[in-house]
Order: sequence, then C-alpha cells, then structure tokens
Amino acid sequence: MRITSVPFALLRFQYQIARFPLQLIEQQMAARLTSDAPARLFYERSVGALDATVGRLLGDPELEKRGAALVERSDALGRAAHLDATATQKREQADDELKAKRDEAFQHQKEARTATAQEVEQAKSTAEERTRVAAETAAQRSAAVKQQADEAAARRVNSAEAATRDEQAKIRAAEQQATAAAASKREDAQAQLGEAAGKRAQADRVEQLADAEKRKRQAERANTTRA
Repeated sequence: MRITSVPFALLRFQYQIARFPLQLIEQQMAARLTSDAPARLFYERSVGALDATVGRLLGDPELEKRGAALVERSDALGRAAHLDATATQKREQADDELKAKRDEAFQHQKEARTATAQEVEQAKSTAEERTRVAAETAAQRSAAVKQQADEAAARRVNSAEAATRDEQAKIRAAEQQATAAAASKREDAQAQLGEAAGKRAQADRVEQLADAEKRKRQAERANTTRA
C-alpha cells in the first residue's frame, strides 16, 4: 500500500461512519413512504449525488457507482411518477369530454325528436282539417279534388318523417365521431401509463442492482475483517 493511499482510506472510513445516520434515515423513509414519494426521491437523489461525489474524490469506485445508481433510480422513479400523473389526468379529461359529447348528442337528439314530432303532429292536424273541409264541400268538389288534397297531406307527412330520419342520422354520425376522438385520447393515456410502468420497472431493476452491489461490498468487508 502506498503512503498516499492511507489518508484516502482513512477518509473513506470516516465517511462511512458519518453516513451511518443517513442509512438510518433511509430505512425509516422506506418504512413510511412509498418508493415514488417526492420527499423520498429528493432525499435519495441528494444522498446518491453525495456518495457519487465523495466516491470520485476519495477514489472509491464502488461508492461512486452506488451513488450514481441511486441518483439514476431516483430520477427514473420521478419521471415515471410524472408520466403516471400526466396519463391519469389525460384519461380523466378524455372521460369528461366523452361524457360531455354524449350528453350534447343526447340533448340534440331529444330536441330533434321533439321538433319532428311537432311537425308530424302539425302535418296530421293540417291533413285532418283539409279532410274535414273536403268532406264538408264534397258536394261542391269533385272526387279528383279530394284525392289531390289527400295526396298533398300524405306528401307532407312523408317529408316530415324523412327529415326526422336525416336528423337522426346526423346525430348518430356526430356521436360516433365524438366517441372515436375520446377513445383515441384514452388510448394515448393508456400508452403513457404503459411507459410509466416501464420506467418504474427500470427503476426497480436499478435498485436491485444497487442492493446487490451493496451486499457484495458488505460481504467483501466482512471477509476482509475476518482475514
């Protein structure tokens, strides 16, 4: 061992002692907070940055690697939580828009049915009135005039019913378009949820690697102590 490496070894040992309270805080936060809680992520990232910096300055590659892994895990979990929240917000917004479109389409359909029913009723009333008048003046009018009046009334009824069918077709087309747009937004939200889940899985893998590295280092220290 070189003489110049002795101060660094001593500093590394002193840092391990100084870091022991931080480990206790990490254990308490792990028991109380979820893995993606903002406070826990901020703390873990700060500690990871500190480990990485101290490891680099003291020539401890394992400490530097462990700190960098902790920073990467915290950043990944933070991004995953942000994506999850964004996707959830978009999904809720898509659901609200879909409900609003359906309510609007239902209201339009209801108004169209009411207006059409009034037109049909008015046409029937007019037809009945013309029939009554034609019956009263049947003695003065010929059979051809009566038939002409009946045909005119029938055409108005048919025209009103055709208008009803056209309006309902337009309403159904608008509702289908609104439903398709809302469904597309929900698919985008689901895709972001999937991306967030992937980020979280990646963060878990990084954490597992960091834990494995930590256990390996502890085992090496234990073997060194026994030797």
